[in-house]
Amino acid sequence: MILQYVLLILGFALLYFGAEWLVKGSSSLAKGLGISPVVIGLTVVAFGTSAPELVVSIIASIQNKSMIAVGNVVGSNICNIALVLGAASFLIPITANSSVVKRDIPLMLAISVYLLLISLNSEISRFEGVTLFTGVILYTLFNFYISKKETLAGGNSVRAAEAELEDIGYIKSRTSQILLIIVGIAGVVFGAQILIDAAIIIMKKFGVNEKFIGLTIVAFGTSLPELATSVVAALRKEMDISIGNLVGSNVFNILSVIGAAAIVRPISIPGGFIESGLIIDYCVMMFVSGLTWLMMRKNFTVSRSNGFILLCCYVSYLVYLIYMA
Repeated sequence: MILQYVLLILGFALLYFGAEWLVKGSSSLAKGLGISPVVIGLTVVAFGTSAPELVVSIIASIQNKSMIAVGNVVGSNICNIALVLGAASFLIPITANSSVVKRDIPLMLAISVYLLLISLNSEISRFEGVTLFTGVILYTLFNFYISKKETLAGGNSVRAAEAELEDIGYIKSRTSQILLIIVGIAGVVFGAQILIDAAIIIMKKFGVNEKFIGLTIVAFGTSLPELATSVVAALRKEMDISIGNLVGSNVFNILSVIGAAAIVRPISIPGGFIESGLIIDYCVMMFVSGLTWLMMRKNFTVSRSNGFILLCCYVSYLVYLIYMA
Protein backbone atom coordinates (compact mmCIF):
# COMPACT_ATOMS: atom_id res chain seq x y z
CA MET A 1 0.00 0.00 0.00
CA ILE A 2 2.94 2.32 0.67
CA LEU A 3 3.96 1.85 -2.97
CA GLN A 4 0.60 3.25 -4.10
CA TYR A 5 1.10 6.43 -2.06
CA VAL A 6 4.60 6.80 -3.51
CA LEU A 7 3.16 6.38 -7.02
CA LEU A 8 0.43 8.90 -6.18
CA ILE A 9 3.03 11.50 -5.18
CA LEU A 10 5.09 10.63 -8.27
CA GLY A 11 1.99 11.12 -10.45
CA PHE A 12 1.36 14.53 -8.86
CA ALA A 13 5.00 15.55 -9.42
CA LEU A 14 4.99 14.46 -13.08
CA LEU A 15 1.71 16.33 -13.68
CA TYR A 16 3.03 19.50 -12.06
CA PHE A 17 6.46 19.60 -13.67
CA GLY A 18 5.17 18.20 -16.97
CA ALA A 19 2.69 21.09 -17.26
CA GLU A 20 5.42 23.58 -16.30
CA TRP A 21 7.83 22.23 -18.92
CA LEU A 22 5.12 22.02 -21.57
CA VAL A 23 4.08 25.65 -21.04
CA LYS A 24 7.67 26.94 -20.90
CA GLY A 25 8.79 25.01 -23.98
CA SER A 26 5.74 25.75 -26.12
CA SER A 27 5.52 29.44 -25.14
CA SER A 28 9.25 29.87 -25.84
CA LEU A 29 8.82 28.20 -29.23
CA ALA A 30 5.83 30.41 -30.05
CA LYS A 31 7.70 33.53 -28.98
CA GLY A 32 10.72 32.46 -31.05
CA LEU A 33 8.44 32.13 -34.09
CA GLY A 34 7.28 35.72 -33.58
CA ILE A 35 3.76 34.99 -32.32
CA SER A 36 2.06 37.78 -30.33
CA PRO A 37 2.26 37.54 -26.50
CA VAL A 38 -1.54 37.88 -26.30
CA VAL A 39 -2.05 34.94 -28.65
CA ILE A 40 0.47 32.85 -26.69
CA GLY A 41 -1.26 33.67 -23.42
CA LEU A 42 -4.74 32.86 -24.73
CA THR A 43 -3.78 29.62 -26.47
CA VAL A 44 -0.48 28.01 -25.49
CA VAL A 45 -0.46 29.04 -21.82
CA ALA A 46 -4.22 28.58 -21.30
CA PHE A 47 -4.30 25.07 -22.79
CA GLY A 48 -0.96 24.15 -21.21
CA THR A 49 -2.08 24.96 -17.67
CA SER A 50 -5.24 22.89 -18.23
CA ALA A 51 -3.16 19.95 -19.52
CA PRO A 52 -3.23 17.99 -16.21
CA GLU A 53 -7.05 18.07 -16.01
CA LEU A 54 -7.39 17.39 -19.74
CA VAL A 55 -5.12 14.32 -19.85
CA VAL A 56 -6.40 12.87 -16.55
CA SER A 57 -10.03 13.14 -17.68
CA ILE A 58 -9.37 11.72 -21.16
CA ILE A 59 -7.47 8.74 -19.74
CA ALA A 60 -10.18 8.19 -17.11
CA SER A 61 -12.83 8.34 -19.85
CA ILE A 62 -10.94 5.81 -21.99
CA GLN A 63 -10.71 3.49 -18.97
CA ASN A 64 -14.48 3.91 -18.43
CA LYS A 65 -13.90 5.70 -15.11
CA SER A 66 -16.33 8.47 -15.99
CA MET A 67 -16.90 9.65 -12.42
CA ILE A 68 -13.17 10.34 -12.07
CA ALA A 69 -13.30 12.36 -15.31
CA VAL A 70 -16.27 14.48 -14.21
CA GLY A 71 -15.24 14.62 -10.55
CA ASN A 72 -11.79 15.83 -11.58
CA VAL A 73 -13.23 18.87 -13.36
CA VAL A 74 -15.93 19.72 -10.81
CA GLY A 75 -13.56 19.17 -7.88
CA SER A 76 -10.77 21.13 -9.59
CA ASN A 77 -13.11 24.07 -10.23
CA ILE A 78 -14.22 24.09 -6.59
CA CYS A 79 -10.57 23.82 -5.54
CA ASN A 80 -9.52 26.71 -7.80
CA ILE A 81 -12.06 29.11 -6.32
CA ALA A 82 -12.54 27.98 -2.70
CA LEU A 83 -9.01 26.76 -1.90
CA VAL A 84 -6.64 28.50 -4.35
CA LEU A 85 -8.38 31.90 -4.46
CA GLY A 86 -9.28 31.59 -0.77
CA ALA A 87 -5.69 30.86 0.29
CA ALA A 88 -4.19 33.55 -1.97
CA SER A 89 -6.62 36.29 -0.87
CA PHE A 90 -6.20 35.27 2.78
CA LEU A 91 -2.48 36.06 2.36
CA ILE A 92 -3.13 39.37 0.60
CA PRO A 93 -6.39 41.00 -0.64
CA ILE A 94 -6.81 40.49 -4.39
CA THR A 95 -8.21 43.08 -6.77
CA ALA A 96 -9.21 42.08 -10.29
CA ASN A 97 -10.10 43.92 -13.46
CA SER A 98 -13.76 44.98 -13.56
CA SER A 99 -14.29 42.79 -16.67
CA VAL A 100 -13.75 39.67 -14.51
CA VAL A 101 -16.80 40.57 -12.39
CA LYS A 102 -18.93 41.97 -15.21
CA ARG A 103 -18.13 39.37 -17.88
CA ASP A 104 -15.93 36.41 -16.95
CA ILE A 105 -17.55 35.15 -13.72
CA PRO A 106 -21.13 35.42 -15.14
CA LEU A 107 -19.90 33.51 -18.22
CA MET A 108 -18.37 30.83 -15.98
CA LEU A 109 -21.69 30.51 -14.12
CA ALA A 110 -23.65 30.27 -17.39
CA ILE A 111 -21.36 27.49 -18.67
CA SER A 112 -21.73 25.69 -15.31
CA VAL A 113 -25.53 25.85 -15.64
CA TYR A 114 -25.26 24.42 -19.19
CA LEU A 115 -23.12 21.56 -17.85
CA LEU A 116 -25.77 20.93 -15.18
CA LEU A 117 -28.56 20.81 -17.76
CA ILE A 118 -26.81 18.36 -20.10
CA SER A 119 -25.93 16.13 -17.12
CA LEU A 120 -29.53 15.77 -15.87
CA ASN A 121 -30.10 12.65 -17.99
CA SER A 122 -27.01 11.05 -16.37
CA GLU A 123 -25.01 11.11 -19.60
CA ILE A 124 -22.90 13.60 -21.56
CA SER A 125 -23.06 12.47 -25.18
CA ARG A 126 -20.48 12.94 -27.92
CA PHE A 127 -22.66 15.65 -29.49
CA GLU A 128 -22.83 17.50 -26.17
CA GLY A 129 -19.06 17.06 -25.90
CA VAL A 130 -18.71 18.68 -29.33
CA THR A 131 -20.87 21.64 -28.20
CA LEU A 132 -18.63 22.07 -25.15
CA PHE A 133 -15.39 21.88 -27.15
CA THR A 134 -16.81 24.25 -29.76
CA GLY A 135 -17.47 26.58 -26.85
CA VAL A 136 -13.79 26.67 -25.86
CA ILE A 137 -12.81 27.57 -29.42
CA LEU A 138 -15.37 30.41 -29.47
CA TYR A 139 -14.24 31.48 -25.97
CA THR A 140 -10.60 31.68 -27.12
CA LEU A 141 -11.53 33.64 -30.26
CA PHE A 142 -13.69 35.99 -28.19
CA ASN A 143 -10.86 36.60 -25.73
CA PHE A 144 -8.47 37.22 -28.61
CA TYR A 145 -10.90 39.79 -30.08
CA ILE A 146 -11.30 41.54 -26.70
CA SER A 147 -7.54 41.51 -26.07
CA LYS A 148 -6.86 42.97 -29.52
CA LYS A 149 -9.48 45.66 -28.90
CA GLU A 150 -8.02 46.52 -25.47
CA THR A 151 -4.51 46.52 -26.94
CA LEU A 152 -5.50 49.13 -29.53
CA ALA A 153 -7.10 51.17 -26.75
CA GLY A 154 -4.16 51.19 -24.39
CA GLY A 155 -1.89 48.18 -24.57
CA ASN A 156 -2.92 46.66 -21.21
CA SER A 157 -3.41 43.16 -22.59
CA VAL A 158 0.01 43.08 -24.21
CA ARG A 159 1.73 44.30 -21.03
CA ALA A 160 -0.12 41.72 -18.92
CA ALA A 161 0.67 38.93 -21.39
CA GLU A 162 4.33 39.96 -21.61
CA ALA A 163 4.57 40.04 -17.80
CA GLU A 164 3.05 36.56 -17.62
CA LEU A 165 5.48 35.19 -20.23
CA GLU A 166 8.38 36.83 -18.38
CA ASP A 167 7.36 34.95 -15.22
CA ILE A 168 7.22 31.70 -17.20
CA GLY A 169 10.69 32.28 -18.63
CA TYR A 170 12.12 32.13 -22.15
CA ILE A 171 14.34 29.38 -23.56
CA LYS A 172 16.39 30.55 -26.56
CA SER A 173 17.63 27.19 -27.88
CA ARG A 174 15.18 25.66 -30.40
CA THR A 175 16.42 22.17 -29.46
CA SER A 176 15.75 22.86 -25.77
CA GLN A 177 12.30 24.22 -26.62
CA ILE A 178 11.30 21.07 -28.50
CA LEU A 179 12.87 18.82 -25.87
CA LEU A 180 10.94 20.60 -23.10
CA ILE A 181 7.67 20.18 -25.04
CA ILE A 182 8.29 16.44 -25.57
CA VAL A 183 9.35 15.86 -21.96
CA GLY A 184 6.42 17.98 -20.73
CA ILE A 185 3.86 16.02 -22.73
CA ALA A 186 5.39 12.73 -21.56
CA GLY A 187 5.37 13.94 -17.95
CA VAL A 188 1.70 14.93 -18.07
CA VAL A 189 0.60 11.72 -19.83
CA PHE A 190 2.59 9.31 -17.66
CA GLY A 191 1.81 11.32 -14.52
CA ALA A 192 -1.92 11.14 -15.28
CA GLN A 193 -1.74 7.38 -15.90
CA ILE A 194 0.22 6.73 -12.69
CA LEU A 195 -2.10 9.00 -10.70
CA ILE A 196 -5.29 7.30 -11.91
CA ASP A 197 -3.95 3.76 -11.41
CA ALA A 198 -2.74 4.54 -7.88
CA ALA A 199 -5.99 6.36 -7.01
CA ILE A 200 -8.12 3.42 -8.17
CA ILE A 201 -6.14 0.96 -6.03
CA ILE A 202 -6.42 3.26 -3.00
CA MET A 203 -10.13 3.71 -3.74
CA LYS A 204 -10.69 -0.06 -3.70
CA LYS A 205 -8.60 -0.46 -0.54
CA PHE A 206 -10.68 2.05 1.45
CA GLY A 207 -13.98 1.20 -0.23
CA VAL A 208 -14.70 4.74 -1.48
CA ASN A 209 -16.25 5.44 -4.87
CA GLU A 210 -14.84 6.97 -8.05
CA LYS A 211 -16.63 10.26 -7.45
CA PHE A 212 -14.90 10.78 -4.09
CA ILE A 213 -11.47 10.07 -5.60
CA GLY A 214 -12.13 12.39 -8.54
CA LEU A 215 -13.47 15.24 -6.39
CA THR A 216 -10.67 15.07 -3.81
CA ILE A 217 -7.31 13.44 -4.56
CA VAL A 218 -7.35 13.78 -8.36
CA ALA A 219 -8.91 17.27 -8.32
CA PHE A 220 -6.37 18.56 -5.79
CA GLY A 221 -3.49 17.02 -7.73
CA THR A 222 -4.50 18.59 -11.04
CA SER A 223 -5.01 21.98 -9.31
CA LEU A 224 -1.46 21.98 -7.88
CA PRO A 225 -0.06 24.24 -10.66
CA GLU A 226 -2.74 26.88 -10.00
CA LEU A 227 -2.31 26.60 -6.22
CA ALA A 228 1.48 26.92 -6.31
CA THR A 229 1.42 29.78 -8.83
CA SER A 230 -1.25 31.77 -6.99
CA VAL A 231 0.29 31.41 -3.53
CA VAL A 232 3.74 32.42 -4.82
CA ALA A 233 2.20 35.37 -6.69
CA ALA A 234 0.37 36.42 -3.50
CA LEU A 235 3.60 36.37 -1.52
CA ARG A 236 5.20 38.52 -4.25
CA LYS A 237 2.13 40.81 -4.25
CA GLU A 238 1.62 40.20 -7.97
CA MET A 239 -2.06 39.26 -7.95
CA ASP A 240 -3.55 41.68 -10.48
CA ILE A 241 -4.52 39.02 -13.06
CA SER A 242 -4.77 35.92 -10.86
CA ILE A 243 -8.58 35.87 -10.48
CA GLY A 244 -8.98 36.16 -14.23
CA ASN A 245 -6.59 33.25 -14.69
CA LEU A 246 -8.47 31.06 -12.19
CA VAL A 247 -11.85 31.89 -13.75
CA GLY A 248 -10.41 31.22 -17.22
CA SER A 249 -9.01 27.91 -16.00
CA ASN A 250 -12.48 26.90 -14.74
CA VAL A 251 -14.07 27.78 -18.07
CA PHE A 252 -11.39 25.79 -19.92
CA ASN A 253 -11.91 22.84 -17.55
CA ILE A 254 -15.61 22.57 -18.32
CA LEU A 255 -15.47 23.31 -22.04
CA SER A 256 -12.25 21.64 -23.16
CA VAL A 257 -11.70 18.91 -20.55
CA ILE A 258 -15.22 17.51 -20.25
CA GLY A 259 -15.82 18.29 -23.92
CA ALA A 260 -12.76 16.32 -25.07
CA ALA A 261 -13.44 13.45 -22.64
CA ALA A 262 -17.04 13.13 -23.90
CA ILE A 263 -15.89 13.19 -27.54
CA VAL A 264 -13.42 10.37 -26.84
CA ARG A 265 -16.12 8.37 -25.05
CA PRO A 266 -19.64 9.45 -23.98
CA ILE A 267 -19.61 10.09 -20.22
CA SER A 268 -22.21 8.10 -18.29
CA ILE A 269 -22.89 8.82 -14.62
CA PRO A 270 -23.27 5.52 -12.72
CA GLY A 271 -26.23 5.46 -10.38
CA GLY A 272 -27.76 8.55 -11.92
CA PHE A 273 -26.84 12.24 -11.76
CA ILE A 274 -29.23 13.07 -8.92
CA GLU A 275 -29.12 9.69 -7.13
CA SER A 276 -25.31 9.64 -7.02
CA GLY A 277 -25.25 13.02 -5.33
CA LEU A 278 -23.22 14.60 -8.15
CA ILE A 279 -25.87 17.30 -8.43
CA ILE A 280 -24.78 18.51 -4.96
CA ASP A 281 -21.18 18.83 -6.18
CA TYR A 282 -22.32 20.80 -9.22
CA CYS A 283 -24.31 23.10 -6.92
CA VAL A 284 -21.28 23.61 -4.66
CA MET A 285 -19.21 24.52 -7.74
CA MET A 286 -21.81 27.12 -8.77
CA PHE A 287 -22.27 28.34 -5.17
CA VAL A 288 -18.59 29.20 -4.58
CA SER A 289 -18.45 30.87 -8.02
CA GLY A 290 -21.56 32.93 -7.27
CA LEU A 291 -20.27 33.73 -3.78
CA THR A 292 -17.04 35.10 -5.28
CA TRP A 293 -19.07 37.29 -7.63
CA LEU A 294 -21.09 38.65 -4.68
CA MET A 295 -17.87 39.38 -2.78
CA MET A 296 -16.41 41.31 -5.74
CA ARG A 297 -19.45 43.02 -7.23
CA LYS A 298 -18.83 46.41 -5.54
CA ASN A 299 -15.07 46.98 -5.26
CA PHE A 300 -13.76 44.09 -7.45
CA THR A 301 -11.71 42.84 -4.48
CA VAL A 302 -11.55 39.60 -2.50
CA SER A 303 -10.53 40.65 1.02
CA ARG A 304 -8.74 38.58 3.65
CA SER A 305 -12.05 37.92 5.43
CA ASN A 306 -13.58 36.84 2.12
CA GLY A 307 -10.61 34.53 1.58
CA PHE A 308 -11.19 33.00 5.00
CA ILE A 309 -14.85 32.42 4.14
CA LEU A 310 -13.86 30.68 0.88
CA LEU A 311 -11.38 28.47 2.76
CA CYS A 312 -14.11 27.56 5.29
CA CYS A 313 -16.38 26.64 2.36
CA TYR A 314 -13.70 24.29 1.01
CA VAL A 315 -13.05 22.65 4.39
CA SER A 316 -16.81 22.23 4.94
CA TYR A 317 -17.15 20.64 1.50
CA LEU A 318 -14.31 18.20 2.26
CA VAL A 319 -15.99 17.27 5.56
CA TYR A 320 -19.21 16.61 3.63
CA LEU A 321 -17.40 14.41 1.08
CA ILE A 322 -15.64 12.41 3.78
CA TYR A 323 -18.93 11.95 5.66
CA MET A 324 -20.74 10.79 2.51
CA ALA A 325 -17.85 8.44 1.61
